[in-house]
Amino acid sequence: MIETIERMLSDLERGRLSRRQFAVSLAKLAASASLAPVALATPAPTGFRAVSINHVTVRVPDLHRTSQFYQDFFGMPLKQQSPTIHILGVGESSFFGIEQDKSKTAALSHYDFGMADFNADEVRAKLTERGLKFDSNSKESFKFFDPDGFHVQVNAPDYVGHVS
Repeated sequence: MIETIERMLSDLERGRLSRRQFAVSLAKLAASASLAPVALATPAPTGFRAVSINHVTVRVPDLHRTSQFYQDFFGMPLKQQSPTIHILGVGESSFFGIEQDKSKTAALSHYDFGMADFNADEVRAKLTERGLKFDSNSKESFKFFDPDGFHVQVNAPDYVGHVS
């Protein structure tokens, strides 16, 4: 954990990480450390590093009801919208996505990691080496399924999302 904190401090000093991103990442690191079993082995580094959880997107049966709840209850402002997607602001740089779904059950759509020094081509190359498929050739952001089937999106920490 010390090495991770030292890297985060270095990124903060070099301007790759804002004070807010540093504080949030440090809090998440501390929280996860208290929950992580000590016996877990650390996987070999790929050279990539997630520095933030950029956003989480859910699929819901009633877009407007859900969006209104989060706006009212948590004070999340509506930042972008389309007929089937709402993007609500969370703090200065994160957001919560809500997608209309035909299912009657709410579900996780995907989560997004903001990555330090994001290079889409390099990330795709590493995913290909691991036999994982990705959904686009975008330089800005793309999604893939992890080994457990979760839909994961990756991009730079300052990604703001897009509605379609």
